[in-house]
Amino acid sequence: MTTGHVFIATSLDGYVARQDHSLDWLLKQPAAEGDDGGFAAFMDSVDGLVMGTGSFRTLLGFDAWPYTKPVVVLSSSLTAQDIPEQLTDKVRFSTATPADLMQELQKEGWKRAYVDGGRLVQSFLRRGLIADLTITTVPVLIGSGIPLFGNLDKDIDLKVANSRILPAGMVQTTFTVV
Repeated sequence: MTTGHVFIATSLDGYVARQDHSLDWLLKQPAAEGDDGGFAAFMDSVDGLVMGTGSFRTLLGFDAWPYTKPVVVLSSSLTAQDIPEQLTDKVRFSTATPADLMQELQKEGWKRAYVDGGRLVQSFLRRGLIADLTITTVPVLIGSGIPLFGNLDKDIDLKVANSRILPAGMVQTTFTVV
């Protein structure tokens, strides 16, 4: 089956966005010239993205759509009319369960899916659909927001595959799900 992979930034206190989905705390961080933290290589390794409604709405507020790969938005509240005309060939919505969606993507030839968005990552993790997580910890405390991890029914064992300090002063750790 298609495997899920996470590449995400969190505040030091574990939030991926503010409660209103704002990323202002992340966007104000200094960038290290010539270092994207491995994001381009990660994007080259996936066939497309799966994201939730909040992430999709946040991205619509950006000056330009950041992805060239296909995007599937898992949403029970959005419809095709919510996709801007310039994105109709890049974005589609699905109401499938995470497991059913991964099976659909497998049939479409996807091997690796980039799973993005705090609540969506939680949902995929709980169902055993994430193979690895690359988490970049940003040295800022924001106090509240959307946590990357939520309540779990059982432990999810992880193994550290790699950890490094990025030139911009953030700590990036890659975990494999055991």
